[in-house]
Amino acid sequence: MTYVVTENCIACKYTDCVEVCPVDCFYEGENTLVIHPDECIDCGVCEPECPADAIRPDTEADMDKWVEFNRKYSEMWPVIVTKKDPMPGYEARDGEEGKMEKYFSEAPGEGG
Repeated sequence: MTYVVTENCIACKYTDCVEVCPVDCFYEGENTLVIHPDECIDCGVCEPECPADAIRPDTEADMDKWVEFNRKYSEMWPVIVTKKDPMPGYEARDGEEGKMEKYFSEAPGEGG
C-alpha cells in the first residue's frame, strides 16, 4: 500500500505534509505535490497533516489513476522536504472541482 496526492492539492499546494514524512518521498511541481509510490512506506503520518484532505491511501476506490499520476510526476520533479507557503489564491481553490483538467493537459489514466 501507498499514499497518493489527489486533485485537491492542485492549485493549493499546502506543504504541511512534507515535514512529517520520514522518507522524503514528496516531490514538487508548479501546481501540486506528488508522492513517489515506491518510496512511500505507508506510515500514514502525512494524511492528517493535509488541510485540503488531498492525501489518500491507494486502497480507496479509483486510486489506480492517482498512483499512476504520482509515479509519473515524482520521477520528473524535485524532492521537497521543507514546508513552504501555499499557492496564491489557495483559499478560493481549496475544494474546487475540475482542477486536473484546468492545470494539466491530460488527466490521470489518460494518454501516455
